[in-house]
Amino acid sequence: MRYSIALIRSILFWFAFFVMSAISSIGGVVALPISHRGTIFFVRIWAKAHRLFCRFLLGQTIVVEGEMPDIPVLYVFKHESAFETVEQPGLFKHPAVFAKEELFSIPVWGQAARFYGLIPVDRDGGGKAMRAMLNAAKAALAAGRPLVLFAEGTRVPHGEAPPLRPGFAGMYRLLGVDVIPVAVNSGLAFPPRRWVKWPGTITYKIGETIPAGLPREEAEERVRVAINALNPPEALLKA
Repeated sequence: MRYSIALIRSILFWFAFFVMSAISSIGGVVALPISHRGTIFFVRIWAKAHRLFCRFLLGQTIVVEGEMPDIPVLYVFKHESAFETVEQPGLFKHPAVFAKEELFSIPVWGQAARFYGLIPVDRDGGGKAMRAMLNAAKAALAAGRPLVLFAEGTRVPHGEAPPLRPGFAGMYRLLGVDVIPVAVNSGLAFPPRRWVKWPGTITYKIGETIPAGLPREEAEERVRVAINALNPPEALLKA
């Protein structure tokens, strides 16, 4: 019975989300030659609608423990599901999110994402791709935008705490900015790669700011511990 209810709610959620994604993508692309603010508006509406769908169709409650200031720093989020990726334009006014290169090939959505100012991550692009990513990140910081990085590189099941990918250390060293780590336990109610989602509470827990200029090993460990703060304590021992 519980599964049947969750299935029905999930079907309604995905229908509403796909319709809103289509509307927002088309609106964002139509706004391209007219106004950059127009594209930002449509993306924010998309993220805000997603949260409403999670709340009223899936029965999920979102809790934020701590403050997420909208300032030019490097945010590092735990990545358990697609939930926190869609949330970003609603958490911040205009974040610069590092996103996989292949996402930009999605028709319409990819065009809107590029114009919005997401930063492509091409892991096979070598030094040229790294320089382009770094330049885009510096430009975003100069414009006062927060950077958002999912440093584990892919969605990680709740309870697992793998090492951070090397890209974090490179960005941390070359950008020279403070880091704000954010833990999230979205994988419990919004499990990755599964259509059926569950009612429950999704929590963001903001960790202490990690200053720029620390040794690589120390910075990585502090970030890894902080973004896994909502995992079982033994999770950090499994890496």
